[in-house]
Amino acid sequence: MTIATIDSQSVSMDWKPEIIPKDGTLYNWPFKPLVVLKWLKDYFFAPVQLLQTVLVLVVWLFLTPSLTRMETFSWDWILTLYLRNVALLFLVTGTVHFWLYIKKGQGDKFQFNKNGLKNNDSRFWFSDQTWENMFFGIFSGCGIWTLYEALTYWMFANNYVLFPLEWLDSPLFIIILFFLIPHIREHHFYFSHRLTHWKPLYIAAHYLHHKNTNTGPWSGFSMHPIEHLIYLSGVILHWLIPSHPIHACFHLMHAGIAPTWGHCGYGKITVNKLEIKLDNDYFHYLHHRYFECNYGGLAVPWDRLFGTFHDGSDESKKAMSTRLRKMHR
Repeated sequence: MTIATIDSQSVSMDWKPEIIPKDGTLYNWPFKPLVVLKWLKDYFFAPVQLLQTVLVLVVWLFLTPSLTRMETFSWDWILTLYLRNVALLFLVTGTVHFWLYIKKGQGDKFQFNKNGLKNNDSRFWFSDQTWENMFFGIFSGCGIWTLYEALTYWMFANNYVLFPLEWLDSPLFIIILFFLIPHIREHHFYFSHRLTHWKPLYIAAHYLHHKNTNTGPWSGFSMHPIEHLIYLSGVILHWLIPSHPIHACFHLMHAGIAPTWGHCGYGKITVNKLEIKLDNDYFHYLHHRYFECNYGGLAVPWDRLFGTFHDGSDESKKAMSTRLRKMHR
């Protein structure tokens, strides 16, 4: 399947936020310290980031087998990791899907496209977008997540990683690296995602994810197994740099559940008086709408540097059209 054969009916936008600013990040230029401080506060203390941080601490302390147990491969602890990862996906992604699309807890308020998710559509497995998304997320996604995780813990348990760290070795470094993992992942995501838009990989694998022209929470982790292998490969970093196993745990858990927020189809989630703003969701929604823009996230500079930044304005749309015409001459 190619881009040309993917449905493009649902491209109207029923709600959109203000135009996305280009420079309110760590990489603003000319450099403005106050902008950086505001970005750090908004990025690291956002409700979503705090939730993911608390989750990984609970997962590592209470739901992960001891390294001693993982010195030898065994189906029992590997299966434990897999079932735990599936449960995490249901806890986060399933809860958001239930609130937005089953209970319809906020109706269509802040929803980009009110047409919703596809059902009775033969292009999707089981003729249903959500069921297909769930299938690939649970079996391929959690399966490959677990394989990477099991292999990484086994390497730590047997001192096969290059620079294993213990808490007392360098506690400050361990804490700083821990909090940097979501941002490190955004850099890896840009380049791995851009790779999957290379035509052979797109046709072989990435087309599956892009069947979701209008996305829902389960769409984020719905990928072909080839793409899951690429997408989750960022954990290899912790085989090569000074790391503690909790870093690998956070890296993979973040890769598994963070796509929920970037694909939920809403610019904000509201529960009673609580309002969670999801800037990246609109940014990534534009990628699913237009395919050849916004390959990364708002927090990293690569789309701006490589001319693929789309802020939702008519000017950005024209610039993208001009760029694509030049590419295909």
